[in-house]
Amino acid sequence: MTVKAYVMMKVSSGSEREICKKIIEFDEVMDVSIVYGEFDVVAKVKVEELEALEDFLSENLRNMPAIMLTSTMIVAREYKGKAKRNALKVEKLNR
Repeated sequence: MTVKAYVMMKVSSGSEREICKKIIEFDEVMDVSIVYGEFDVVAKVKVEELEALEDFLSENLRNMPAIMLTSTMIVAREYKGKAKRNALKVEKLNR
């Protein structure tokens, strides 16, 4: 069963871009964003099973010194918005 999750991270001040560049290189990471609010960086992660998510978090993200705190939300169900569908339509038209 595929597991998707959002991983929110508090990082050292000024390290947001560096962290994003490192995190996006992991195969498990679908996308990563710098955000404003309680957290600094959010990554969308996709793994094959829950154990793989635990391994990814403990072996990769939590070992980065600039990441001070993580909070993970596992996706229960996804809905695709119009923006996503419209982007696909535009992409097909541009081919």
